[in-house]
Amino acid sequence: MVAQSNLAIGSHVWVEDPEATWIDGEVEEVNNEDIKINCTSGRTVVVKASNVYPKDPEFPSCGVDDMTRLAYLHEPGVLQNLRCRYDINEIYTYTGNILIAVNPFRRLPHLYDNHMMEQYKGAAIGELSPHPFAIADAAYRLMINEGISQSILVSGESGAGKTESTKMLMRYLAYMGGKAAADGRRSVEQQVLESNPVLEAFGNAKTVRNNNSSRFGKFVEIQFNERGKISGAAIRTYLLERSRVCQVSDPERNYHCFYMLCAAPQEALLVDESFREFFHFKLL
Repeated sequence: MVAQSNLAIGSHVWVEDPEATWIDGEVEEVNNEDIKINCTSGRTVVVKASNVYPKDPEFPSCGVDDMTRLAYLHEPGVLQNLRCRYDINEIYTYTGNILIAVNPFRRLPHLYDNHMMEQYKGAAIGELSPHPFAIADAAYRLMINEGISQSILVSGESGAGKTESTKMLMRYLAYMGGKAAADGRRSVEQQVLESNPVLEAFGNAKTVRNNNSSRFGKFVEIQFNERGKISGAAIRTYLLERSRVCQVSDPERNYHCFYMLCAAPQEALLVDESFREFFHFKLL
């Protein structure tokens, strides 16, 4: 990110703020490397030109759904766009074929029902509003049309919503590649989706930011047959934050599975009371 140093009087700019992160304003005076700015908050500040970034005065109030269309693709411009979209309940935004998700910290079931999946079926990226289903559909179509394996990378900070996004991607792939279960048995896609809670019990823990934080990474491989139907699945790589098993900082907790074992009735455990006491000692 490179700041703009040749700003003229009257230019709209962004400047760093210790409380609000970024505040906008208008250049009032330029004196060599120092720039005097009248901020929209009513303050007047003098900062180095290297710490000032141009602002698009024609930026739409509702933001843009693809940030490659921004006039300035710098940190304050990106954050302004994400905030504007978040304020109108648009939690997904594209940057080309990359999807950025902002955790709404509430349930939005209408965004992920079967009707929504049907809408994104066969739609190109950018044709409809940004959504994980669009990313999953694009990967599925490329796999079918070109016969080449595809990968979807989900990454982000703790509490950003990686676990939920992964579930949505897997749900859509199961929707596209699912088939009816035979003889009353669970279908492959059902088994894939039902494996998530088990993995989360062994790999999720309470942290300072999130009560259900994934402290593990996994590479899930979903296999499809020549007709595009799910034929199998495998977890090829599983990376666990092993230090949490023996050392937990207050007020964080260990992995959920240990507390489930401690809370289970004695008849459900094939261990004696010493096992329970050991884990109570380790966990509490």
